[in-house]
Amino acid sequence: MSIRVLVVDDDALVRASLEMMLDGANGIAVVGQAADGDEVPAAVDAHFPDIVLMDLRMPRVDGIVATRRVRARTNPPEVVVLTTFDTDENVLHALRAGASGFLLKDTPPAQIVEAVRRVAAGDPILSPTITRRLMDRAATQADAHTVAQEALKRLSPREYDVLLAVAQGKANAQIAAELYLSLATVKAHISHILTKLDLGNRTQIALLAHDAGLS
Repeated sequence: MSIRVLVVDDDALVRASLEMMLDGANGIAVVGQAADGDEVPAAVDAHFPDIVLMDLRMPRVDGIVATRRVRARTNPPEVVVLTTFDTDENVLHALRAGASGFLLKDTPPAQIVEAVRRVAAGDPILSPTITRRLMDRAATQADAHTVAQEALKRLSPREYDVLLAVAQGKANAQIAAELYLSLATVKAHISHILTKLDLGNRTQIALLAHDAGLS
């Protein structure tokens, strides 16, 4: 089955370019477009996307608010922010709102296609250089470290091990092999971690681990 993608951007040319590029990739289909964040809920209801490519800066409802609304839904699609603003704090806020990662708009087409496939498979897409800078900025918040450390106390020893592996960017299969667990058990541990820590996805696990000084 094709990976269903919704493209959200206030620039019609960007939307058209992304649709042409992604529709030309094997196993990916652009099922809809939205020109502003306030159009996203109706578009998700209409098209049932697996992935939402989300611009940050839009005139009425920005990508951060739209991401938060999307991720608050039951069985929500994954969100990947696609932005020009690599140093904008809004990118970090979008990750905390539940985005599975972000890409810059000058990312080569092949890498955008690969990012869509990886996110659909459950792997977050984070540009290492930019993400490290954003994480460092987040960690400067006075209580970030303390809050993260307290949150980690809710985890069992095995859940803690899985969290460390997720924070290191390891895929489920690699975690299973290294910790001598079944793939189903790894997925169950990740689900428990998300529930216990009130997180939305693996990206937020990595951010919490960094705040706690684990990465």
